[in-house]
Amino acid sequence: MTITEAGAAGGSERPDGAWRLFQGDGAVREVAFPPAPPWRRFATTGPSPEPGESFAPRPYLIGPDEADIVNAALHLRRPLLVTGHPGTGKSSLAHAIAHELALGRVLHWPVNSRSTLQDALYQYDAVGRLRDVGLRRDADGREPDIGQYVRLGPLGNALVARDRPRVLLIDELDKGDVDLPNDLLTVFEEGEFAIPELTRLAELDATVHVQTDDLDHPAPVTRGRIRCREFPVVVITSNGERDFPPAFLRRCVRLDLPEPDEQRLRDIVAAHLGRNALGGVDDLVEQFLSRRAPGELATDQLLNAVFLRRSGVDLDAGRLLEAVLHQLGGAV
Repeated sequence: MTITEAGAAGGSERPDGAWRLFQGDGAVREVAFPPAPPWRRFATTGPSPEPGESFAPRPYLIGPDEADIVNAALHLRRPLLVTGHPGTGKSSLAHAIAHELALGRVLHWPVNSRSTLQDALYQYDAVGRLRDVGLRRDADGREPDIGQYVRLGPLGNALVARDRPRVLLIDELDKGDVDLPNDLLTVFEEGEFAIPELTRLAELDATVHVQTDDLDHPAPVTRGRIRCREFPVVVITSNGERDFPPAFLRRCVRLDLPEPDEQRLRDIVAAHLGRNALGGVDDLVEQFLSRRAPGELATDQLLNAVFLRRSGVDLDAGRLLEAVLHQLGGAV
């Protein structure tokens, strides 16, 4: 299929020069960048959102059976453990829940091998406080408020007392230390945690305001403890790289997201790019399905291919289609 034929089939047509922004010939030229795919647009037309607000996320489609499991976790106030192959929408589910229920911006904790529970709860800048104490004593003799040096992490922010819960995404928990799931159990069960640096204060009844994800609204902490009023909506994702302890699994509601079938793929394309995008992409859907083994291709790879086809790009030229629909399990 040529560029012109692809553009006509997809409902748009662009000249070859508009596609090849980079020529690879060493010549310097100013080019006009075309609009980005909807899922790769970061700018907004208005001011940045407040921490309690959120931008509309990418369209998200989920089956009624899967939605029922999400609702079970919401009613039970239990963490939702989401498993599935890469690209099935595990992380996007947290943003979809926050958007539909108007729960504001998602708190995000990306887990890696160095992640600890305390990092997710709070950080205390002891060095900064010690430095400032010396400076203040030399200036006016007053010590700075300790709350200025305590900053809540994503899990700590989620547990601040509010009338409506925040959504917390704990991403790829299976990449963390083997003991991390067990460390989370007490916090999940009690819905609270202590900040030892504040519990040791002489005035135990004093209220200290600590820093949150919203710099304009510090959180009050009394007697060094933070306790939630409404348990946060916790979405935990896992790629199945290792098993979790039974005690942890017992306290979660489990959701395994299936690979989307052909009709669901077409619905996803239409949701992101419009119904007109379905014209002239049957071959892309067929190739995607024929190449896809469990966990080998992600849905956003198909969206990328359809977007390029809609832009008038000849995906059959050279290795372009292979680069877009490369298997995730292959060698890099």
